[in-house]
Order: sequence, then C-alpha cells, then structure tokens
Amino acid sequence: MKGGLGLGIGLGAALGAALGVAFDNLAMGVALGVAIGAGSGVAMMASGGAKEKDKKRGDGGDGGGVHVGSSSKGSKSDDADGSSDGDGGGDGGGGGGGD
Repeated sequence: MKGGLGLGIGLGAALGAALGVAFDNLAMGVALGVAIGAGSGVAMMASGGAKEKDKKRGDGGDGGGVHVGSSSKGSKSDDADGSSDGDGGGDGGGGGGGD
C-alpha cells in the first residue's frame, strides 16, 4: 500500500480529535492519534512492501503469513546446556557500598 503512512496519520488524527473532544483534551487526543496513526501507517507500509516483494519473487503473495524456511546464515545454535554461542554481554556492574 503506497499511501499507508498518510492514511494512518489521517485516520489517527481524526480518531484522536474525536476522543480529545469527548474527553475535553483536544491537544492530547490529536497528538496521541497522530502517534498511533503513524505507527499503524508504518506497519501498513511494511506489510505492503512484503506483499510486493513476494509478487516479484513469484510467490503470489496470497499467504500473508510467516514464511518458514531453513537458513544457517546469521543464526546461532544453542549448546546442549542451554547456553548460546557469542558474547554474553557485560558483567552486570558492582553493588554499592554500605555505611
């Protein structure tokens, strides 16, 4: 969907304005509506892009679900003891001293 962001922001602002008037806080309603609308608009753009990508590959794009496949690229396997390969992060820092 090419107009996902504009559509999402427009619908969010309209819904936010209605809720803002209902709750006597128009500024908060419009701001919240635009924020939620922008988020849903970006989600609509991403789903539209995935469908176009599927059509270009020749999958048809009718599933709309998660594609399951096997790939070793970028995956990390778990060891038998449940630990994973790679860096475990920081040391967690030290505790503060008492008085």
